[in-house]
Amino acid sequence: MAETPWLTIIGIGEDGAAGLAPASRAALEAAEVVVGPPRHLALVPATGAERLEWPAPFAEGIPRLLALRGRRVAMLVSGDPFWFGAGSVVARHLAPGEWRALPAPSTFALAAARLGWPLETTACLGLHAAPLARLRPHLVPGQRALVLLRDGAAVAELARALTAWGFGGSRLTVLEALGGPRERLRQATAGLFDLADIAHPVAAGVEVAGEGWALPRTPGLPDDLFDHDGQITKAPMRALTLAALAPRPGERLWDIGAGSGSVAIEWLLAHPATEAVAIEAEAARAARIRANAAALGADRLAVIEGRAPAALAGLPAPQAVFVGGGMSAALLEALRAVLAPGTRLVAHAVTLETEALLIAAQAAHGGRLLRIALAEAAPLGRRTGWAPARPVVQWSVTL
Repeated sequence: MAETPWLTIIGIGEDGAAGLAPASRAALEAAEVVVGPPRHLALVPATGAERLEWPAPFAEGIPRLLALRGRRVAMLVSGDPFWFGAGSVVARHLAPGEWRALPAPSTFALAAARLGWPLETTACLGLHAAPLARLRPHLVPGQRALVLLRDGAAVAELARALTAWGFGGSRLTVLEALGGPRERLRQATAGLFDLADIAHPVAAGVEVAGEGWALPRTPGLPDDLFDHDGQITKAPMRALTLAALAPRPGERLWDIGAGSGSVAIEWLLAHPATEAVAIEAEAARAARIRANAAALGADRLAVIEGRAPAALAGLPAPQAVFVGGGMSAALLEALRAVLAPGTRLVAHAVTLETEALLIAAQAAHGGRLLRIALAEAAPLGRRTGWAPARPVVQWSVTL
């Protein structure tokens, strides 16, 4: 561990050097090298230090930064480096004693201060390079969100997306260059959005209104929200499955034989810090899984085309595994060989052969067996009767 940090990550706002705290100004003045994107470098006066522009894409700048070890380096970043900022990306390449961070107010803090919104109840999303659909789970009438966007075109794209999702009545506050001399706030309704000449950096405050479908936070989303070819864990069964899988923040799921991806997607919707991998052998279904995930704001789903157990090689270890119907003795043994103790496994059987396998597995390894028989009301001639689905046997166990 270095005795003193060679790198200081300095958060800076649109007010430039005038807005820096004394410690940040001192670190900047003491630096031998100042690195940052051109916009940030232009916000501070020359100090005699060498100046290096951070390249695009961002990842290309990491090796250049690491090559500066041993020199006093100041890195300029926007606002709070560890809230949708560059700090966490840089820090993972360094030992703790190599760096320190001096944050400035984040764009979220500045936006909340302008709008009078409580940050603790406002959704905050950084969508500079992420799909706008990540906002989808937060769209509930009466709710608010602050969204960081890449440019003015993305604000117009956001307005169109809100309208397409049925929330065209949402009020947008466009917040440009907050904290600096170019600061400007303007408002428009998403469905009638016509603002032009939007300056970068830009954020949008969204006050959600409209008649669109608000995604519930409980599992068991309607089946028609997922494009599928019939290979889908139906909504009531999915709710029971998610309850058995028990997603928790920071955990990862393997969804083996994912079909439409509905279980993995709902796992991801349970908490923004969850991860999931969908393993699907058929290319058409894998493409459908990706489209479903993107449409519902779960685009961070990793989709692997292949057949388990071979497709599992090299994957990050999960905390939970779901096998929706393709369990075999070979797959079960392969899973038991690679899964860490404490991993939760949920498997379904719809055939007698797989049911027998799960009954034997429960006898050998413990866990819980549940036979689920569902029936739905459906027309029966001129009346209504129960249309039973095939019963499913569910085995859930902690290995």
